[in-house]
Amino acid sequence: MLRVRRQVGCTDELVSSCGKRGVTIAMLDTGVAIHPDFDNRIIAFKDFVNEKRNVYDDSGHGTHVAGCLCGSGLLSEGRYRGIAPASRLVVGKVLDYKGDGNVENMAAGLEWVLKNIREYDIRILNISVGMDDGIGKDRMEQLVELVDEAWNRGLIVVCAAGNMGPKPMTISPLAARKEVITVGCHEGGYFGDQKNLCENYSSRGPSPYVIKKPDVVAPGTDIVSCSAQITRRGRFYRNAYVSKSGTSMATPVVSGGLALLLQKYPFYTNSQAKQKLMYTSRDLNEPWSKQGWGMVQIDRLLS
Repeated sequence: MLRVRRQVGCTDELVSSCGKRGVTIAMLDTGVAIHPDFDNRIIAFKDFVNEKRNVYDDSGHGTHVAGCLCGSGLLSEGRYRGIAPASRLVVGKVLDYKGDGNVENMAAGLEWVLKNIREYDIRILNISVGMDDGIGKDRMEQLVELVDEAWNRGLIVVCAAGNMGPKPMTISPLAARKEVITVGCHEGGYFGDQKNLCENYSSRGPSPYVIKKPDVVAPGTDIVSCSAQITRRGRFYRNAYVSKSGTSMATPVVSGGLALLLQKYPFYTNSQAKQKLMYTSRDLNEPWSKQGWGMVQIDRLLS
């Protein structure tokens, strides 16, 4: 995450300038593990898969995403700190240990978030989850309506574009909506011509609903963040961090940047925040269907 923070202009000084009171971010994923990097900032958890009460993550995907979003970097002396380390988390487990899910669990998770917007003062909804077009038009429409409602209720909804590229029109259905902020992967030339980069399989626009998708891109290749497999022996921790790739990792980079924006300027609406995000992104001279407005630049976003 140190490398990512440098790529998107997220300096320690910039984060400090946003104050110490973070915003609340809802996250629908595989859950989240108890990890020292989250301090006491997991304020709500709901399991829609196994109906367990305690906080957990039997996949590791959600924990990694949460670390990118708001891990404190405590166990790495700040090296693997997330973008918005003061943010609080409301986590819905809608995916199983394989990272698979169904419409019913996702819908229940979205409804739970909508029900608790005021209870937890939720400002952002991060969905690092790709949905398959093959689940049926009617069932997908149910999810799309809930995502639209979340935006209409004032939430900034940030969705992963998906990892089904490079063919056109492969944006995940939930991320294809006009209002939501759709995030693809791009490394901005950091790794040169390396073949296994996330940007090579990041889903491409356009979408069935709007020609210009994705909206922005962020780094998503070999991102080091919090591991759900962390163990403790005495005073020492093992397996505290792990590397993962995908648009799932790029998405919380954008959500984290928006969390800092709201932390500094709490009066921003979701539409205003989206507009500023897009207009301050860095053009990578790639086709719109691959980069959208460009690479998110958090220093510009907060200026």
